[in-house]
Amino acid sequence: MLVIREETPADREKMYELIKRAFASAEHSDGCEQDLVNKLRESESFIPSLSITAEKDGVLAGYILFTKVKIGEETAVALAPLAVDPVFQGQGIGSALIREGHAKAVQMGYGFSVVLGSEKYYPKFGYVPASRFGIKAPFDVPDENFMAADLKGENKIFGAQVIYDKAFGI
Repeated sequence: MLVIREETPADREKMYELIKRAFASAEHSDGCEQDLVNKLRESESFIPSLSITAEKDGVLAGYILFTKVKIGEETAVALAPLAVDPVFQGQGIGSALIREGHAKAVQMGYGFSVVLGSEKYYPKFGYVPASRFGIKAPFDVPDENFMAADLKGENKIFGAQVIYDKAFGI
């Protein structure tokens, strides 16, 4: 049975190791995703209810974090990271985490989410190149890998660069 829930402080040590395992063989990883999560938890952009875990049969299997970013005058969220323990990959856990995160973000009033990730994976969750909304990355990245999802169907055009929390080191 899969249980999606808000992360608790008791999860953090296990989540650190899970994130490390999940990114150990990732194609695009700096190996520091688990440390970024720790920094983000201490930042002003941290949203506790958008720090979400997945348990499969009582075992921590996945994690997703959405933190606040600014796009022009609007506060949006950034998905970073999404981590599924390699033992549990390919079972729909990442998809369940994204769907839950998006639903909670909308309930909290956020209209957009941005992600730096695979152009093969994220589009099935509504992500398209952020440039379609006039959203610019604050770093050099291929257009197809810097994406945004219009969570409320507002179809806004921003003409602005994303401002990430300083914990991202950008």
